[in-house]
Amino acid sequence: MRNLIFLLLPIFVFTSCKDFLMEDPKSFISAANFYENESDAKAAIAGAYASLGNEYYGPSLGMYAFMVLHSGAADGRGSQAPISIYDQVLNQVNIGRMGDLWGRMYTAINRANAVLDNVPDIEMNEALKTRILAEAHFLRANTYFELVRGWGPVPLRLTETKGVDEVGAPRASEDEVYAQIISDAQAAEKDLPDVSPEGPGRASRWAAKMLLAQVYLTREQWGEARGLAEEVINSGQFSLVLVSEPNDFYQIFRSETNSEDIMSVQHSSNSQSEICNFLHRTNIPVYNPQGSGFFAWLPIQNSYIGDSWDDNDLRKEFNLYTEYVDENGEVVPLPEATPILFKKFIDTPDGMQTFGVPIFRYTEAFLIYAEAASQAEGGPSALALERLNTIKRRGYGYDPFSPSPVDYSAGMSQAEFRDAVLKERDYEFLLERRRWWDLKRTGKVMEYFESIGRTFISERLLWPLPENEINTNPALGPEDQNPGY
Repeated sequence: MRNLIFLLLPIFVFTSCKDFLMEDPKSFISAANFYENESDAKAAIAGAYASLGNEYYGPSLGMYAFMVLHSGAADGRGSQAPISIYDQVLNQVNIGRMGDLWGRMYTAINRANAVLDNVPDIEMNEALKTRILAEAHFLRANTYFELVRGWGPVPLRLTETKGVDEVGAPRASEDEVYAQIISDAQAAEKDLPDVSPEGPGRASRWAAKMLLAQVYLTREQWGEARGLAEEVINSGQFSLVLVSEPNDFYQIFRSETNSEDIMSVQHSSNSQSEICNFLHRTNIPVYNPQGSGFFAWLPIQNSYIGDSWDDNDLRKEFNLYTEYVDENGEVVPLPEATPILFKKFIDTPDGMQTFGVPIFRYTEAFLIYAEAASQAEGGPSALALERLNTIKRRGYGYDPFSPSPVDYSAGMSQAEFRDAVLKERDYEFLLERRRWWDLKRTGKVMEYFESIGRTFISERLLWPLPENEINTNPALGPEDQNPGY
């Protein structure tokens, strides 16, 4: 009954709106006397956001780990090693973890549903009520987007589940789920503010536009994706961080607001991220000051991050390292067993783990525009090429808006241009949960893994429905399980 318990658990967080993504829930109350005033509405939406930060967006064996280890850039270690054995279905341990993830995501949806069902009847400030309802629409859309991409058809629950007799729901088709995602995201886009008064961890109109752009890109609705990306680019709300050397990229991932941050999960010195523990060995104090690293995500050296990545691209040195400076100031190479490790997610070169984990970054709008415009127009226009080159130039430390020696040349075919955009997405968003979805939506999973000497079976394209969901949901049966499980 584990997933049923997750779904029915009424959890509401009492915390300030600003800090909800930095802290675990502090106290809980029954739903029986809830939803009476403005404070209850604010606590309810904070509880819905808490799922976003601490549960499936966190790396601790949640969605983040599965995304990294399906990217073709990293192998898992220890109990995560079977996740990156792609010629086999997931083992029982990781099937269980996937089931827990499913349960937590439906908990997030149920919290959003509870807000949408109950907050409209509260007498409170109408502008705040409108914003809270828009945020709930955003969170529900975002969570269903994760579910449908991972599992395919999934149960579509749009009202708060309060009892066992309400859990029955068949798998809705992907078209039905996407229609609901688009409807929710459009409702969020209409009523969210340009800038959230609660900070970068809360949804804004621009976060909703980025979510919609990603959805349309996945659905190959090129014109819609192009239009939304263009709106974000020309919004005047964001700007590219300029870099001249690798450490300048730290500005983008620090917890304080930066000009590229559309939405992110925030951390603080009192609530540091766990991601560093997944990247670094225990004896590397600069990058793992807490000393608890188990480096569970190891770079695949013959992948796209290997020798083919130009050493002049500043993003390479920012993302990867082969040596470090120890306590004595000596340069020490990594051991032969792990000669290269990921470095991206530290706040500063001294290793503080207080960075913000991006959900949407401004740079992605440029790359969405480039890909969608070329696909819509039958080939790259001058503007699509410029948008692609803008991001590449910045990666090499050049002025993003002036021609540079590293520019892609005009004359590429539509297919060549799309491959170039995907390459820049790979380098720009390494470890940012984009690569696996890009491989799936472009149909390149098998081709890519074959190119690095790995066999990827089709059964791994969709993830297993939890056994508990099939057993407790009266609208499902064993025949509803995804292939291979």
